This record gives sequence, C-alpha cells and structure tokens, in this order.
Amino acid sequence: MNSKHIAASNITASPDASALAQVQLRAASVRVTPARLKVLAALLGARRAFTHQDMQDAFADLDRVTLYRALDCLIEAGLAHKIAGDDRVFRYSAGTDHLERGAVDADVLTTAASMPQQHQHSHFKCTRCAKVFCLDDIGQAGLVAGVLTAADEQARLATLRQLQAALQASLGAGFRSHDIELTIKGWCADCAH
Repeated sequence: MNSKHIAASNITASPDASALAQVQLRAASVRVTPARLKVLAALLGARRAFTHQDMQDAFADLDRVTLYRALDCLIEAGLAHKIAGDDRVFRYSAGTDHLERGAVDADVLTTAASMPQQHQHSHFKCTRCAKVFCLDDIGQAGLVAGVLTAADEQARLATLRQLQAALQASLGAGFRSHDIELTIKGWCADCAH
C-alpha cells in the first residue's frame, strides 16, 4: 500500500464526529451541506492535519473546487484553520476540538459547539514525512499553557498584550496579530525508526 492510500484511508468520520460537525456548523450559522459536513467531520476526527490532496484522495466523490470551497467556508467560520508548511503546502485542521475514542453525549456536543474556537495552539511537524500533528494535549500538560493559553481570561489577555507589544516593538506600529502558532519540528514515531 503506497503512502497516498495510507493517507486517504486515515481520513474517516465517525458518527460522533459527524454529529459534532453538524452541531458546530449550525452554531456558527453556516449552512449545512454534505461537503461541509463530510470535511468538518473528517477534520474533527483526525489526529493530524491533512493536505487538500489527502482529502481529495479520500473523498473522490467531491470535486476539487467543492473541496476548496468547503475548506474555505470552514476556515472563514472559524471551524477549521490552515497551517502553512515549509514545503509550501497548506494543511487543514479543526484545531483543538479533536474527538477522543468513545461515545460523545449530548452535553459534550452542546458544550463543544458553544465554545469559541481556539487557534492559538501548537503543532508538531515531522521533517521527514511532512505530516503535521496538532498538540492539543500539550497545553493541558502546561508546556504551552503560559504562552498560548492561560487558566484565566486576564492572564490570557495579558499574554496577548505582551506578544502584541513585542510584535510592534520589532516591526513597528500598525502590526496586529490574529493567530499565534508554535511549531515543534522533529521526526514522528514512524520516521524515527
């Protein structure tokens, strides 16, 4: 099995991911279409970010333009984000709302839909195979918590103000950030062997 088929076979949506995708689309006031639902559910169920080509290979029933439009809509609605790679290939992720294995109850779906999307998080990029993984759990462990997230809103806002001041001190007045990304580079478990 070649890497193209491996990547495509890893893109699947569980019933929980589909249910959560539908809730999130509605909560964001985005029209629920089969393409948007399928793409968001796949991103929610994924542990790593996927390229457009990965998704195109997995969803042969979606034409290229429909897939791009679905991804653009999800990004604009704040339900997904685009990660720029060193290889000039964009990868797409649903951010920190990955589903863990197991059932998702109605309370979890309601809570997840009402929470604002968090686009200040970290990634791990394998420099051998170029796969990108979201490091959601790393913030919970406290490694990135002080930089990208904070336990309370005041601390988070103070950190964002400090980063904005540093940005303006380096580049000048008028520069404003809207996303903060931290990328750790190395080798994934498969490539390290």
